[in-house]
Amino acid sequence: MAIRNIRTEGDAVLRKKCREVTEVNERIHELINDMFDTMYEANGVGLAAPQVGILKNIVVIDTGEDEPEPFVLINPEILKSSGEQTGEEACLSLPGLYGTVTRPNYVKVRAYDENMNLFELEGEDLLARAICHECDHLNGVLFRDVADGELCQASDREEDSGVNRKK
Repeated sequence: MAIRNIRTEGDAVLRKKCREVTEVNERIHELINDMFDTMYEANGVGLAAPQVGILKNIVVIDTGEDEPEPFVLINPEILKSSGEQTGEEACLSLPGLYGTVTRPNYVKVRAYDENMNLFELEGEDLLARAICHECDHLNGVLFRDVADGELCQASDREEDSGVNRKK
């Protein structure tokens, strides 16, 4: 397992649409493990494959909340969303920036796990926000594109409220 370089805004790979994963092999397992290592090292709650330069429909999420374990979402498809939440978001690919983003408060997603078993996941609050944020990455969308206004510098804050853990 290894820490990979996180691509930052300006890198063209972040604006491209990812390709569907048709099989999970040793290289995909290695990628998933590296994505978790990279996410944890950067203190994030989610990471999408294009953020480490790979144009595959793969997302890893660990909100550290009530979920029993981290999630791997391969070829995720949001089936349903409802409600609304507005809050601060940040992104490992836009270091030092945060902004206000309105997202659904509930989402239901269908995806494959790391063994290509199809499953559905329902999330609320931070998990719903993370799912939407990471799925956006798979389509070349950054949170800056959906923010409610201008982004702010994290260094301008009086104290760090953990915005970087909100990925």
